[in-house]
Amino acid sequence: MKNLIFCCAFVSLSSFGLAQELEEVSILSSMDKTPQPSFAYAPDSTEKPIPLLVVLHTWSGDYKQKGHIEVALKECRERKWALIHPNFRGPNWTPEALGSPLAVQDIVDAIEWMKQQHSIDTDRIYLTGVSGGGHMSMQMAGKHPEIWAGVSAWVGISDVAAWHSETKSAGRNYFKNVEKAVGGAPGTSQQVDEQLKERSPLTWLARARSLPIDLNAGIHDGHTGSVPISQTFHAFNVLADANDQRPEKFSKSQIETMTKTQEIPQDLQFTGRQEDRKHDILLRRQAGPVRITIFEGGHEGDLPTAIQWLSMQSR
Repeated sequence: MKNLIFCCAFVSLSSFGLAQELEEVSILSSMDKTPQPSFAYAPDSTEKPIPLLVVLHTWSGDYKQKGHIEVALKECRERKWALIHPNFRGPNWTPEALGSPLAVQDIVDAIEWMKQQHSIDTDRIYLTGVSGGGHMSMQMAGKHPEIWAGVSAWVGISDVAAWHSETKSAGRNYFKNVEKAVGGAPGTSQQVDEQLKERSPLTWLARARSLPIDLNAGIHDGHTGSVPISQTFHAFNVLADANDQRPEKFSKSQIETMTKTQEIPQDLQFTGRQEDRKHDILLRRQAGPVRITIFEGGHEGDLPTAIQWLSMQSR
């Protein structure tokens, strides 16, 4: 791996309005040998190996996407963590993107590059993302559970074929992105259906047994946003099964009711103490190392809350 990964250049990002500590790097893909860009940060000096935070861009974004990266940089500065924001083939409307083996390997390669360049604590490598980044966070949890100390996924897509149907029915054009990435609509051909399965976290999440995973969704998503909360519930159920916590699974009727009505039944409502986070907690359930939180909100994330939870995880 070491002879396949290199840095082409470090570039100041003043044109993006970001701090000079965050630099652009180019990392050679170990799969197709193409240079792949990322933004990276590491503290100037540390006395011991440092945690690494991997932050993933959203469905239609790329590594230059603003917003979360600035928040992540601030958090990593204060915590003395390293940070990598990989491109993983950019927006999810090409065959190379959308959870493909190439996109998965780009994230692995970015981590390996950071390990070569800096003293990274391999027991504290963390992953988080929102929306398309939530999809890829779950995909990476299932594909490479051995890497992570913890994964925090927000409003993510767990079943790409189902999301194709959901967005088409809702009149949102994301279904067209899916078709461009996999070569057609579900049912078009066996090859298309195999691609949809390959790119769906539900196919792989059972491999993340024993991995701490934090799943989050806003109760109004799918109505005011693009990803129904059923996508998060189904991911939780797969992980509950994998961790031998079947009694904690949600029933089909419970998932359908909450997804449709945007309300939490009284017997499922959160009764604990509200935390210092952006949104009120409406529902929370634990299944071994896996946690699901449904919050008062829509299609959105809360990176400081994600990082705070991740900071408590270690392999």
